[in-house]
Amino acid sequence: MKKGVVVIGGGPAGMVSALTAHRYYPEKDITLIKNVEKGVIPCGIPYMVSSMGNPEENGLSMLPLEKAGIEIIMDEVKKINRKEKSVSTEEGNDFPYEKLVLALGSKPFIPPILGVEKEGIYQIEKEMGYLKKMVATIRKSRNVLVVGGGFIGVEFADEISKIKGTTVYLVEMFPRLLLNSFDLEFGSLVEEKLESEGVKVLTNKRVIEFVGDKRVEKAKFEDGETVDVDCVILGIGSIPNSDLAVESGLDMTKKSGIWVDEYMRTNDPDIFAVGDCALKRDFFTRREVLVMLASTATSEARVAGASLYNLRVVRENKGALGIYSTYVDGLALGSAGLTEGNARKEGFEITIGNFEGIDKHPAALPNANKIKIKLIFSSYSGIIMGGQVAGGESCGELINAIGIAIQKRVSFSELETLQIATHPRLTSAPTKYPIVLAANDAASKMLVKQ
Repeated sequence: MKKGVVVIGGGPAGMVSALTAHRYYPEKDITLIKNVEKGVIPCGIPYMVSSMGNPEENGLSMLPLEKAGIEIIMDEVKKINRKEKSVSTEEGNDFPYEKLVLALGSKPFIPPILGVEKEGIYQIEKEMGYLKKMVATIRKSRNVLVVGGGFIGVEFADEISKIKGTTVYLVEMFPRLLLNSFDLEFGSLVEEKLESEGVKVLTNKRVIEFVGDKRVEKAKFEDGETVDVDCVILGIGSIPNSDLAVESGLDMTKKSGIWVDEYMRTNDPDIFAVGDCALKRDFFTRREVLVMLASTATSEARVAGASLYNLRVVRENKGALGIYSTYVDGLALGSAGLTEGNARKEGFEITIGNFEGIDKHPAALPNANKIKIKLIFSSYSGIIMGGQVAGGESCGELINAIGIAIQKRVSFSELETLQIATHPRLTSAPTKYPIVLAANDAASKMLVKQ
């Protein structure tokens, strides 16, 4: 086999790394090695329960790689031989490389709960066969407990609540849902929406034991209360899948990520790491953060794929911003950058701009939704540092616009005078455009401070 580019990992980060490398270095042989025969689209996993009639609809296609002539190997890499510049696989094959990309992903965090190994308890694996079994179990269950009030937990609870005759419990050990990504006034909207669907939201609650023989029958909480359950979904986050990197002697971070520089290079100049397994630096503080998003991973993959042999892309965004969106029974929410709580915790002097309106004009148009927006600005520089939105589906792209503004360090005065396109069926009125009015609100507060 000729030496070229070897990518380990068949998820979004691995795929985009391979495709980007092919685009920038078409003369190179590119091989992608994956250990999951049939992968899935990560963000679509909760929607396999109800919104998709057939879970297979969430399969991750390898067709773009096949069309590009990228070789796909189904095997598991067991060792990286840095001196020889090759990788060894479970089936006894050796693949030499000039450049190696580690897109190893993450693995579910398994909480230290007594009985967590019992049948009927599922973690969020990114493998079709496992998830099809999980979906089948959920669909025939009458009492389902979802552990974790983050995005995955909230979306699973929403989806499962659509199955008639099923009681859904959503348990979160902290005081509210989506605590890390939204301030109280936005997180409470999700809780209210879920409860209106019949989900039993249990905050400030910790599971200490799963009771049953071979199969889970009850969940026991720290306060002694128990609930009957037929199925449990563990949606409490993931940890970097970095064992292979550790064994090969690559530099690691305190949070078990693979150390990388701005161009996703490890301490070995011929090895790159991208996605959930790689170090993330906060956009504002440069501290290490755990941001595990396909959007972030694919952005890193494009940087790495372009930078394998020489630096063809100047990386201007040198930190993980964390841009999130979610959807719960008609309510869309988005968050980008710092929340008010996190900004104050870091010690930033901030000014808040708020606005509530309608996402169409006039409001009497069909499918018009209320929209709520909050922008966080530096009180001294006036630069936007964060934003949150809630409302209809338009919020999904509105938060991306806010994310661009944060990355480009746009000021409140620039947002106040933003030139925009509006249409009665597509956007809020030009006189009441949410980003503009929230920036205007912040501006008036800054004038008072001065």
